[in-house]
Amino acid sequence: MSSRGTVIACALALVAPASARADEGRLLGDDTFAVHSDGPYLVDGGLFVGMPAALPTGMSTGFGAGVTRECGCILSYGVRASWSEVTESDSNWVVTHQDIRLRAVGAVRHSFGRGTFALRLGAGTTVVHETRDRQQAQRIMTSDAETHAVAAVPAADLEAVVSLHVAGPWLMIASGGPSVDVLDGNVRGGWVAQIGVGWQP
Repeated sequence: MSSRGTVIACALALVAPASARADEGRLLGDDTFAVHSDGPYLVDGGLFVGMPAALPTGMSTGFGAGVTRECGCILSYGVRASWSEVTESDSNWVVTHQDIRLRAVGAVRHSFGRGTFALRLGAGTTVVHETRDRQQAQRIMTSDAETHAVAAVPAADLEAVVSLHVAGPWLMIASGGPSVDVLDGNVRGGWVAQIGVGWQP
């Protein structure tokens, strides 16, 4: 064998084991981002934002979660809940609203590759807890420095939902759309949105 052939053979002998060791120590395998979601149930949760149910201004922030069951090829149903809070003030009062939204939901969905688009309708109630603190109440020595009120109002939401399978049973989910609350006999419009993660084993 020529000296040139000997050099090439030695180089190949050194490179081959190194490549094998590199393959064995890979952090990401061929199936790292494979989808392993075969079950009908989807659990999700994340950051929730929306218009307060009983305040005309502000943005209520908190968290929301839900459980959905797929039935058939395009339909699903489930339940959802969220909690959010907003604080607004004027020259007389500091007003804090906590909204607890409880919904039964039904959806029509369409899957494309790793993603799913759905139109989700939810109906139920929004429990509103209001706290009012009078500005400078200690200085003016008033008896109604702080007041509390709780009310449950009928409500409904219509949301567009986009979900994307990321890896295994895990998904990224974003949703949003208009909402309505019936407060003192008046229908009041608003909006809701959520972004978070889902788990579908």
